[in-house]
Amino acid sequence: MGEGVRLRLRDTAPILTNMPEATANTEQLAEALLSYWGYDSFRPLQQEAMECGMNGRDSVVVLPTGGGKSLCYQAPAACRDGVAVVVSPLISLMKDQVDALTACGIPAAALNSTLTADERRDITQRLRAGEIKLLYAAPERLLLDGTLSFLTQLKVSFVAIDEAHCISAWGHDFRPEYRGLKVLREALPHVSMHAYTATASEKVRQDIASQLELRDPAMLVGSFDRPNLVYRVRRANQKLKQITAVVDRHRGESGIIYCISRKEVERTADALRSLGVQAAPYHAGLSDKERHRNQDDFIEDRVQVVVATVAFGMGIDKPDVRFVAHAGLPKSIEHYQQESGRAGRDGLKSECLLLFSPGDASTWRRMLASSDDQQAFTAAMRSVDQMCDYANSVTCRHKSLVEFFGQDYEKPNCGACDVCLAELETVDEPLVLAQKIVSCVARLEQRFGGDYTSKVLAGSSEARILNAGHDRLSTYGLLKEFKPPVIRDWIEQLVGQGYLRKEGEFDVLQISETGLGLLKGDAEPRLLSPSAPAARQKKKSADDDWEGVDRPLFEKLRTLRGEQAAERGVPAYIVFGDTALRDMARVRPTSLDAFSNVKGVGAKKLEDFGKLFVDAIADYCQANNVEPGDPAPTVAARLAASDEEGPSLPAVAAFRHFRDGLSIDETAAQLAKAKSTVVGYLNQYLQHEQVTDPSPWVDRAEARQIEDAIEQVGVGRLKPIYEQLGGKVGYDEIRIVATCVGNRG
Repeated sequence: MGEGVRLRLRDTAPILTNMPEATANTEQLAEALLSYWGYDSFRPLQQEAMECGMNGRDSVVVLPTGGGKSLCYQAPAACRDGVAVVVSPLISLMKDQVDALTACGIPAAALNSTLTADERRDITQRLRAGEIKLLYAAPERLLLDGTLSFLTQLKVSFVAIDEAHCISAWGHDFRPEYRGLKVLREALPHVSMHAYTATASEKVRQDIASQLELRDPAMLVGSFDRPNLVYRVRRANQKLKQITAVVDRHRGESGIIYCISRKEVERTADALRSLGVQAAPYHAGLSDKERHRNQDDFIEDRVQVVVATVAFGMGIDKPDVRFVAHAGLPKSIEHYQQESGRAGRDGLKSECLLLFSPGDASTWRRMLASSDDQQAFTAAMRSVDQMCDYANSVTCRHKSLVEFFGQDYEKPNCGACDVCLAELETVDEPLVLAQKIVSCVARLEQRFGGDYTSKVLAGSSEARILNAGHDRLSTYGLLKEFKPPVIRDWIEQLVGQGYLRKEGEFDVLQISETGLGLLKGDAEPRLLSPSAPAARQKKKSADDDWEGVDRPLFEKLRTLRGEQAAERGVPAYIVFGDTALRDMARVRPTSLDAFSNVKGVGAKKLEDFGKLFVDAIADYCQANNVEPGDPAPTVAARLAASDEEGPSLPAVAAFRHFRDGLSIDETAAQLAKAKSTVVGYLNQYLQHEQVTDPSPWVDRAEARQIEDAIEQVGVGRLKPIYEQLGGKVGYDEIRIVATCVGNRG
């Protein structure tokens, strides 16, 4: 490690206290973390993973998104002689990591198709000269004979394979090109290999080790829990309002909204833009150029929200995503863990909202039905069912996710999900209700599924129920005051809590041991209220992540960070992450020595940005009587100010056309909608925006006639106005003018 980047250790003792065992490499790794990245401690399992890279022992490392996987190979690479070869699936991810390493003072490069001949030649020369510590490349490029031959001429310290779950056919993102990476073992037989992923079951981990021909690998599996993520599950109800509410809770912060279909992606992105949110779509139907532009705009903070299908996300190394919202059910818990895990990678509090509808499972069934492999289809639908169980559960969300991946969760209350925060409204007598449901399963001799059981309880007169004589059961119609879908939800909740279980191909309901105890009164089930499954959301008065942070100073520093990032052409988080900015705004360092102790400030960043940021903090402290401006009205507030239901999603997508002054006919042509439909959209726009001037859509002279008629007969109903005008003016024009007059109060 060069003297130019060496810093004194702030305090060696705290670094050593969280290490399982100090080794000969401990001090070197600890100093690298501090000097380059400004970190004074290891995260769980980082030291063990780094030791494997230092000692040359093969490893499979599973750490959750945000758990610091990249550092597990970057720190050893910085410490060891030679170059570490990193397999990465996406060009965008390679670029981000190379930019971040370079900003920290670690020489790195990437080989990919975007390079010019001169750039490739320069990288080759630097590799031969031993000037590069980490070389990133896609699996396809590494498998080329020329690349493999070139690598054998270099001093390779080790090979790191990122997103390693792609190797396994049992993984949720299998990629055939990853299968060929075993040739690296043949080409570099004496070089250790290390596989890194965020999500991998025991079966997938073993398959990774087998496919790569790893030798006695260390299996390092971290906790799948992400305690900084607040999980919430809501039934989709006025989905646009629910989405804008989460956007408003994180105004000015980055977020991702996942939709099941491309059509919903486009509609949601259009709606958000019409409501003043900087949003961009991302799905496989867009051109490569548009997808890359939208992704870059999001990473570099030119866009606040990206609305996407599951095509978006792998390789997005953006640490300051403050929320991830799913506008529909993900296709598996593995996918949900990975997608929601893109929030809060910097360890700060972030929100994960899941909105789901009963029809989401059917949507996935239609989308997956095209598969010719019946076994694969059955497995995929089983994964969808598991996701449904999670959504319907009233068990701690953190506990559910952690235990799904085979780990124990000991906390009685996570304090970071809708269940443990008591945000879910439950029925008054859940035990009695649950006993009625489980009793019906028993009366049906545990031979039927959830749909049939819910209809028996609701007292359905379907022929199959009557023909089977189940209308004579004592439990028939026992819950007739509720509709079958409501009862079906309760059944799913009882399954999620372990009182019932599903068996066989047709998900026949069976009563578990705990279910038998429930019938005896020895249980405490929780069942959601059908009228308001998630009626109240408690808002914490003070978020621990913001405790002691000077908010106006944070915003000033965030602006300065953005300016520096723009000058360098890199994402803002490459300069400093939000964690560092909050720490600066909390302690307000006004000297370089004090600034060097800020979390996330290493030697290179101290040299590049220290004086600039210290001066900005000093200026702020001298003029700390400056008050922040009044907050802008929130999107949700504007929606609430409109009609009670709020504008529909298609209507909101039309708002921007009306704002641009397009006529009804022009808007109808743009949207390929009937004129009458667009008139309906326009009236929602007028109410939502409280427009008082109808002249862009109604001739001024005609509008004055309508206003005169309204003055004569009032604005209550349209027919008297129509008759006052002698039937010479259409209802569409009358409705538009009447709405504007009503908006004047």
